[in-house]
Amino acid sequence: RQQKWKSSVSTQVKMPPCDFVPEKYKSYPYEHMQKIREQNISPSLRLYYKKPLLLHQGHMQWLFDYEGRRYLDLFAGIVTVSVGHCHPKVTMATQKQLARLWHTTNIYMHPSIQEYAEKLTALLPDPLKVVYLTNSGSEANDLAMFMARLYTRNFDIISFRGAYHGGSPYTLGLTSIGLYKHGVANGFGCSTTMLPDVFRGPWGGSNCRDSPVQTVRKCSCSEGVCQANDQYIEQFQDTLNTSVPKAIAGFIAEPIQGVNGAVQYPRNFLKEAYQLVRERGGVCISDEVQTGFGRTGSHFWGFQTHDVVPDIVTLAKGIGNGFPMAAVVTTKEIASSLAQNLHFNTFGGSPLACVVGAAVLDAIEEDGLQKNSDDVGTYMLLELAKLRDKFEIVGDVRGKGLMIGVEMVTDKDSRQPLPAEEISQIWEDCKDMGVLIGRGGLYSQTFRIKPPMCITKKDVDFAVEAFHTALQRHAERAA
Repeated sequence: RQQKWKSSVSTQVKMPPCDFVPEKYKSYPYEHMQKIREQNISPSLRLYYKKPLLLHQGHMQWLFDYEGRRYLDLFAGIVTVSVGHCHPKVTMATQKQLARLWHTTNIYMHPSIQEYAEKLTALLPDPLKVVYLTNSGSEANDLAMFMARLYTRNFDIISFRGAYHGGSPYTLGLTSIGLYKHGVANGFGCSTTMLPDVFRGPWGGSNCRDSPVQTVRKCSCSEGVCQANDQYIEQFQDTLNTSVPKAIAGFIAEPIQGVNGAVQYPRNFLKEAYQLVRERGGVCISDEVQTGFGRTGSHFWGFQTHDVVPDIVTLAKGIGNGFPMAAVVTTKEIASSLAQNLHFNTFGGSPLACVVGAAVLDAIEEDGLQKNSDDVGTYMLLELAKLRDKFEIVGDVRGKGLMIGVEMVTDKDSRQPLPAEEISQIWEDCKDMGVLIGRGGLYSQTFRIKPPMCITKKDVDFAVEAFHTALQRHAERAA
């Protein structure tokens, strides 16, 4: 029976056509690549899959391996390829700049930093109009913490449990996922608070979150009332009353948690939390590293979906479509606190990075990618919700736009995480059918779907069918 099933899989799931022809792979053989990896590359850089992929070329939503096999990329280099692999507009702009000027550093002016700063800040509401460019999200969040402390002259910063804000020694205090914690002193002045997770947390209901798909949990809230939100806000107040001084430096949150598996909060939570933080003299930081640049569909920035305006916004990943760049955007007053002494970043805001960033913004607008995120993302969420209704192990489908999480459980009543080896098998099966997805959550129990924003509904049909087939295979194995 198992044999018969295996042979029928490839014919069942048909990949949409793609007229792009990749170049022939001409580098070292696979085994030699593996050997170099083992000997010369840090073992802390872990690889996905039992037989790791050796990728060779990318085109928009597609990736090609060294043997010419094609994959639909639903993880986008960890939510980083925003407009598409090797997007022609971005590639062309970069090539032109490569031949003109790579680097001057910020002791001189060059056209692209001013042009980009104007373009980027025009997309943010007042008073978020001053930008400091860096090279990575960890660097951006590191600087945001620093600015919050300098500006408020307070020290303590609050983050959610389950948050990921970077792996640098400073940001590790805010990152609250055990797997990333190393046994060295970190997190001085950082406090975590209960995550208002309406699926896995103690409270949740049937209309808490800003998503086309709600949890399977029921509640008796009348319209405009959310008891779960009230309970989570009480927990937040408890943190303010017990774990930090009367005056704090700030609070940082992702509008939708990324690494923890697209976790969403009750609709009004951030609005109420921001108010409580500001009453304590703190600033509010929105980590838009994964939710920014139109990915949530309805809005350009994740914080806008919560109807708040933060004091500091951090950007990375999709900002450069894979080029290493990041930014902190804040108010004039907060930015000036950093100018009292020198603070310098050699590569931040290089001519090259700024041209890439500007081309990415152009591509998002010209290709209509925010609207595509909304249309295709909503379609995908609703298609995945059908699988949740069909399979007991699909516990939760959530998200907004093309920021999607599918949480796997042993059963919907207990909400216990599905064992890692079972999740791995489903994940490997999807890869074998040509669909690459991410993993996240405290137990690695959530599939993370955050593709390049150029994907189509046909791609979604293919991906959902592959996932459906993998779930059916799991059911066969269990039987």
